[in-house]
Order: sequence, then structure tokens, then C-alpha cells
Amino acid sequence: MLSKILIANRGEITLRVMRTCRELGISTVAVYSDLDRDAVHVRYADEAFSIGGQTATESYLNVPAILDAIERSGADGVHPGYGFFSENADFARAVVGAGATWIGPPPEAIEVMGDKISSRLAADRAGVESVPGTTVPIGDVREILAFGEEHGYPIAIKAAYGGGGRGMKVVHQPEDAQSAFDSATREAQAYFGRPEAYLERYLARPRHVEIQVFCDTRGGAVYFGDRDCSTQRRHQKLIEEAPAPGIPEETRAAMGEAAVKVARACGYVGAGTVEMLYQDGAFYFLEMNTRLQVEHCVTEEITSTDLVAEQIRVASGQPLSVAQEEISTHGHSIECRINAEDAARQFMPSPGRIVRMRVPGGPGVRWDGGYTEGDTVSQFYDNLIGKLVVWAPDRDRAIARMLRALGELEIEGVATTTGAHIALLGHPDFAALRHSTKWVEDEVDHALFPAAAPVAATPADDGAPPLIERSVPVEVDGKRFTVKVWLPEAGASAPSTQRAGSRARPKVAKASSTGGPRAARSLRRCRARSSRCWQRWGPRSRSARRCWSWRR
Repeated sequence: MLSKILIANRGEITLRVMRTCRELGISTVAVYSDLDRDAVHVRYADEAFSIGGQTATESYLNVPAILDAIERSGADGVHPGYGFFSENADFARAVVGAGATWIGPPPEAIEVMGDKISSRLAADRAGVESVPGTTVPIGDVREILAFGEEHGYPIAIKAAYGGGGRGMKVVHQPEDAQSAFDSATREAQAYFGRPEAYLERYLARPRHVEIQVFCDTRGGAVYFGDRDCSTQRRHQKLIEEAPAPGIPEETRAAMGEAAVKVARACGYVGAGTVEMLYQDGAFYFLEMNTRLQVEHCVTEEITSTDLVAEQIRVASGQPLSVAQEEISTHGHSIECRINAEDAARQFMPSPGRIVRMRVPGGPGVRWDGGYTEGDTVSQFYDNLIGKLVVWAPDRDRAIARMLRALGELEIEGVATTTGAHIALLGHPDFAALRHSTKWVEDEVDHALFPAAAPVAATPADDGAPPLIERSVPVEVDGKRFTVKVWLPEAGASAPSTQRAGSRARPKVAKASSTGGPRAARSLRRCRARSSRCWQRWGPRSRSARRCWSWRR
């Protein structure tokens, strides 16, 4: 078993991995950017190493800095979480080259499934049907028009090396083909560094169903049930539930078996997610995500399985802990992604400081969060605050429990998607399974989403001095060390008389030509009184402390 794991990520997924490591007796290592110096995952880890920078590119995508942290910490395993480098084959190779174990699939499997065209070919070799489409990159608009004549419209143009809806454009009629092709390839180049795109038949109202697969290094392969992730906006998921409701059991089993075939076809190891589109009783392979998914929690709830622990065991060379016939599901689980976004304004990001947070509890309620009260949601990173997860014996009771939990959740200082979740879960279409991947954007009345409460200024943001870095000598057990500390700028050169956390005192404005002689006389009188306060009561008296002008 691995003994020390570095998590090359931030936020709630890092904390999630660390919790399992602590239960397994494994030491944890965090990495952090300048903005995350006091983040939750840093405070929880056994060790933490700075990788500098502010933006993701400067920090969590800084390969040399992360490799240096691996070497300095002596970590023998690296868990990538999701996002950032979790599906980057070159980074996986670099980790192995640094002498650590990569807790994920082989780089070759990442490359096969990272290319949407090669993943379709792998599914075809496994005998799993994909959505009708092309298996080579398209070269120009004539291929789009020919595809439309054969399969009809609408057509989806999709980035071959992308995901999450980036680099995807829909062609509804031949006249739109050229502009959609130009836009899709331009966006693919910008987001993924590769402009290649392919074509797919665009299904009108499909549901997005995922299968959680797991493979070990000894030939074992299983699936841990399925999830429905159809409630989306801009191809980003809002609500996930497991198992996917309303699917016949024989179809459910067929989807699981097909997912395992796809995983075997690319030599997969570890946790992976095979995504399917389900419509009118038929299912089609869409793509495979070669990592742990954000929504893995609902699968854990219905199978009573710690998927992170299973990842670590498999990466350590151990076999899967269960066989397929031993896996069963029970009850129903729902997850809501609580993002710092204003749903009433087209889910516009809402970065800022969380001034109040109260998370719900009670039976069957789980909170996987990456922030606590007082933390700041930065504009430079993903704005997922946390995931609210519930379990109940059936779907109706799970919906009721989630609505109760959402009602208890209190987050102030930033706009959140909580109100939108309440509106969607309470919608009759959701209860009746009339929703699809197009439902939120095309069918739900967005007037149901409540406007975000105004954000009030907080004492911490009102005149708080900036922090600057200082090197300070310290002595521990007779040994001298030099440590870096971050102090308010005013207190970096001299001790501060201001209490920690107190509001900065306002400054008296200087007299100016616009203030006139009356303002100047008032200021002189104020200073005279201040001088008498100083002489009579001293600087520590209550009267003197109330008067700040003498400090000038």
C-alpha cells in the first residue's frame, strides 16, 4: 500500500481524497498557489508545499513546481483529482518518471480516450454502438453538408480533443455549416490546443447516463451502477442522481456490460466513467472520462463503496475488492453542485468572500465542500463551493430530503445556485422524468430562479491592509530556522497597535481648496483637542483611542 500521497489539485476533491487517506493511515501532501495559502485543503493536509502563482497556469498546471513538490515531500503516490492534470498523459508519465505511482489509468489509455475519435473507434472494436458520426477529423464544410444529407439535421460539430461542451457547435440547417465549423475549430484550438473536430448526429432530447467502471492490473473489471446527469446548463452538470431512474433493468445491465467492454478495449486500469446518451429505449456510447468524476459521491452512496480507497488499492497493485456479482445498489442518491454563480443572470460567476456558511445535516445528508466561512472564491479557479449529497430509500424521498437540506444551507457573500436547485427539483417535469440534457436551457422558465441577494461589504474587506511576505528567524529546540510569514503591510516593519480582525480606522481628510477655510479651522481644532487628549489621558486611554487624528 502507498504510504504518502500528494494530491495535485485543490478544493473539495483534494479534501475528499485526504479524508480517505487518513482513514487508511496514509500521509497526505497538499500543493498550493499564492491565493490558496490558507485554503481548507492546505490546513487539512499533513504537509503542504507552495507551487507559487495565482492563475491555474502559474500554479496547478505548473509541472516543474509540482514535480519539485513530489521530490521534496518524498510522496510515493500522486492523485490528480479531477480537472487540471487528471486526464493528461504527459503529466502521468512525468509523475512515473519522478519515481511516484500515478493513481489513475495508464497514459496510453488516457490518450486513446482523450481523443474522441479514437475513443469511438475503441468502442466500435468492443462492439458498442456510438452515436452516428464520423471517425476521422473533418476537413471542410463540404463534409458537414454531406453528413447532413445522409443523417439529417441537426448535426453536432465536436472538438476531437475536448469535453465539457467546449468546441461544440450545433448545425440546424445547411446555411449555418460554415460559421459553426469555423467557430468550433477556433474554440477547440483555444481551449485544447488542437483544432480537430468530428461530426455526430445531434439527438433531440436525450438523457445523459454514466456508468462507473473499475479495472485492476490483474484483468479484473466491474461496473458500480449508473448515474443520470441530464440536468445541465451549457453542458455543465447541475444535478446528478443514482441510479438513473426510469431505465428497464435489462437495458441497465446491458449498459454496464457495454461500459466494461469499452474499458477493456483500451487496457484501462483504475476508476473511469463511460458516458452514454439514452433516448427512446436505446443507448449510444458518447465518450469516456479517464478519472474520478465530480459526481462519484452518488455512486458511493448507493453501493456503500469508497471509490477513492478502491483507486488507491488498485494503484498499489492490489486486486479489486469486489467481483461483479457482489455489487448491488440500494436506495436513491442525489447530488447538487453548489457553485458560486448567479442563476438568474445566466449562471454568471460570482467570485468573492464567503461571509457566512451553515451546511445542513441530519439523516442521509453529506456535504463535500472545499470552502469554509471566511474563505474567498477566486475568479482564477473553478467556482464549485461544494457538493450537497443525500441518500434515501427511494427517489421521491431523496428529492424531499434534498429540498429540506437545500432549505437549511446558508451561504452569504456570493451568489450560489441553491435557489436554482430548489426550483429544478421542485419542478413537475423533474419528478415525472420529462427532463433531458436540453431541459434547463430550452424548456425551464428561468424566471423561476430567484435573484441573488445583494452582497454587503464586510469588515475584512473594508480597509483590510494587503499582506506582504517577510522572512523571520525562529528557533526550535535550539535549532535556527528561517520561515516566511505574511503580515499586514503596516505591521511588517513595526508592531501594530490595532487588534487583529478589527476594522481599520478611517483617515481624516486633509484640508483642500474645495473644503474652504471652515474645514481648515475644524481640522485645526480637532488636532488641538487631540493633543490635549494625548497629554491628559495618554495614548492608551479610551478617549484618545476614539480620536484618531493625533496619529497623523
